[in-house]
Amino acid sequence: MKRITTRAGELDVTLVTPDEPAEPARDAPLVVFCHGFGAPGTDLVSLAPEMVALDPALARATFAFPAAPIDLSPLGLWGGRAWFPIDMQALDLANREGRIDVLAANEPPGMAQARKKLRLTVEALMADRPWSRVVLGGFSQGAMMALDLALRLEEAVAAVVAFSPTLVDRESWRRAAPRRAGLPVFISHGRQDPLLPIRGTEALVALLGDSGVAVDFLPFDGPHTISFEALERAALLVASAVIGASPQERAPTSSGT
Repeated sequence: MKRITTRAGELDVTLVTPDEPAEPARDAPLVVFCHGFGAPGTDLVSLAPEMVALDPALARATFAFPAAPIDLSPLGLWGGRAWFPIDMQALDLANREGRIDVLAANEPPGMAQARKKLRLTVEALMADRPWSRVVLGGFSQGAMMALDLALRLEEAVAAVVAFSPTLVDRESWRRAAPRRAGLPVFISHGRQDPLLPIRGTEALVALLGDSGVAVDFLPFDGPHTISFEALERAALLVASAVIGASPQERAPTSSGT
């Protein structure tokens, strides 16, 4: 697969594309992954070859990794970026006292602006693709961005992958979620996550499930990370959503005697 750095919309993007596309770009699935707070824009690029190794059908997809709009270098996080500032007081309450309500109560300041930039970037990358050929995903803060955009779009995306998210802007998401009934969403979270309590993700899973969203939730023993099983399940979901059929059904059958 080829790696390209470009500008799309208002964000820098790293693209991982097929070496020799087997179909026009407008027909190839587009898989967008948004990195977490404090990471560089290239933080999740390795997911592309890893997911293709898990399901070779994904070699047909174009993977896009946008860099968040806020540069954290002035704060000493050299090369780090963020989608929106973190409310450290609310995060501390969530971790020390289990107060997920303080994180879920409102839309984080700056999230709306980031959502607009992300949407413009994805639309610039889509070319003539419909939203039904697009998968939105991310890790941590990037997972929240992917979910937020997917819930607010006029059309449904193919699927959403959210590694280690938490529930934010609960009432807005609750109002929007019924329009995404049936949407395949994979969510994973470590039970020993020291940064974002898993109970926030459990509340998110319940909210989506109650609205008819087709949630596949994987809690795992581990910290704030992407487990191998989570990556396996995500690759399966993405391939099923944009390629179709299971790996077993896509495998050639032998006609020999």
